[in-house]
Amino acid sequence: MKAAVFSEHGGPEMIRTEEVAAPEAGAGEVRIRVRASSLNHLDLWVRRGLPFEIPMPHIGGSDLAGEVESVGPEVHGVELGTRVVVDPTLDWNWIEGVRRGAGLRDPEFRVIGEHTQGGFAEYAVVPADNLLALPDEVDCGTAAAAGLVGVTAWRALMSRGGLRAGERVLVTGASGGVSTMAIQYAKVAGATVFALTSGESSVARVGELGADVVIDRLEGDPGELLRGAVGRRGVDLVVDSVGEALWGAVLRTLAPGGRLVCYGATTGPKVATDLRHVFWKQLSILGTTMGSPSEFREAMGLVFSGRVRPVVDETIGLDAVRQGHERLEAGGVFGKIAVEVG
Repeated sequence: MKAAVFSEHGGPEMIRTEEVAAPEAGAGEVRIRVRASSLNHLDLWVRRGLPFEIPMPHIGGSDLAGEVESVGPEVHGVELGTRVVVDPTLDWNWIEGVRRGAGLRDPEFRVIGEHTQGGFAEYAVVPADNLLALPDEVDCGTAAAAGLVGVTAWRALMSRGGLRAGERVLVTGASGGVSTMAIQYAKVAGATVFALTSGESSVARVGELGADVVIDRLEGDPGELLRGAVGRRGVDLVVDSVGEALWGAVLRTLAPGGRLVCYGATTGPKVATDLRHVFWKQLSILGTTMGSPSEFREAMGLVFSGRVRPVVDETIGLDAVRQGHERLEAGGVFGKIAVEVG
C-alpha cells in the first residue's frame, strides 16, 4: 500500500511517500480502507520527536474515515463495507483513573497516529471499539476533518469547562482546527462567543463561524484589546491553546468564578500566574486533551446533524502530506488541512 512515512525525527523533509506492507487486523481490530484523513498539530510534534517512543518507520494521521475492509478475530457485529469514522483516543480509562488491579498492567493513554500507525495510508488497523458508523449524507472528508478537533473542543467546553447557556466564552487562536469547532459548539450551547485571531481575513472568517465579537490581536496590545472587548463583566470561560504569549492577559479577562481551560501551548509551555487573581476571583484553571468515547459521539453527532461543520482550508493528496506539514508548521492555515486518500 502507499503511505506517508518517516523513519527518523526531524523536519518535514523526513516524510516520504512509499510503498509499504499493508497491516493485518489482530484480535479485536479491523482494517479500514482509508478514504480521508486530516492533519493536526499533533502530527508535527510526533514527527519532531516527542519524549517517548513511537513505532518506526512511522505513519502519522490521528484522523481517518473510510470503509471496513476486513475484521480480525473476536470482532462481532461489524459488517464489511460499512462507512466509518474512527475515534482517535485509545485507552481512555487511563485519564479516568480506572486501574486493572494487582498483577495486571494498567493501560496508558494513547492516540491513534501517535502511539500507533495512523491514517496517512491506504489502509489502517484500528480497534473495532473505536468505530462510529457514518450516515449516508456525511462524506468521509467531513468526518475525518472533524474527529480529533471536534472531541477536543467538545470536552474543553462542555465537560471540563462546564459551559452553560447564556455564558460568555473567549476562544483564543480562533483560526485553528479545535478553535473553529469550539466557536460553533459554543454557539449551539447558547453562549456569547468572543474570539481572538490575527489578520483581517481571519477576523472575517471567524465572524462567519458565528463568533459574536472578534478581536484582531495585530491591532494593538492583546491584553488591552481583550479588556476593551470583554469590558468589566469579563467572560465566564476561556478556552486557550496559545499558552505562554497570552496567559496573563486571558486570565485577567475572567469574571469572578470563571474557568480557564487549557488544551495547548502553541507559543510555549512556561507561564507566569499572578495567584492573587486566582484566589481573589476564585478562578479555576483546568487542563484537557482529546476526549472519551461518549464525548466523541456527542461531538460527532452535531457534525452528522449539520449543526457544526469542520473548516477545511485545503485538501491535498497522500503524495502531498510533506507539503501539508510545511504549511501547517509555517502558520496561516485556517481550520484544517484535509488529506484525500486513494
